[in-house]
Amino acid sequence: MTADEVTAFLSASSKVQVATVGKDGEPHLVTMFYALLDGKIAFSTYKSSQKVVNLRRNPTMTCLVEDGTEYDQLRGVALYGQGRIVEDPDVRLQVGAVVGARLAGMPVPEMGAPIDPEFAAALEQSLAKRVIIVMEPDRITTWDHRKA
Repeated sequence: MTADEVTAFLSASSKVQVATVGKDGEPHLVTMFYALLDGKIAFSTYKSSQKVVNLRRNPTMTCLVEDGTEYDQLRGVALYGQGRIVEDPDVRLQVGAVVGARLAGMPVPEMGAPIDPEFAAALEQSLAKRVIIVMEPDRITTWDHRKA
C-alpha cells in the first residue's frame, strides 16, 4: 500500500491487534479499539493492565490492522516499534471521545474538536484509571491481495 492508502485504511478501521513482550519474552496479544492521534494508532487501557506493565519494562510493541475474509481480499498493515504511554488527561479525553463515540454509535468527533460537556464528564469518569498508548512505528509492512 502507498502511504495514502495506509492512512485511509487505518482511518477506516477501528480494531487493532496489539502485541507487547511479556516478562519471559512471550508475546502478550490483545485486540483493542483505537483512534488515530496525529496519524498514529492510539488506544486507552487501564494503568495496571498487562500491556502497560509490559511496556514499562520493554516498550517494544507490534500492531496489526487487517481486513478481508477471502484470500484475494486480504489486506493489512503491521506496525513495528515502540508503545509510548501518555497520561495527559486532555489526550486521554480526545482519544476516549473518538473510541467512545464509535462504540456508542454516536457521531465520531474529529480529533481535537470540542467535546460535548456531558459526554466529556462521563468519559472523564470512565477514563480516570486509564492511560493512552500511542504506537510509535519504526517500520510498517503492508499487503493488499485485491491488487493484481
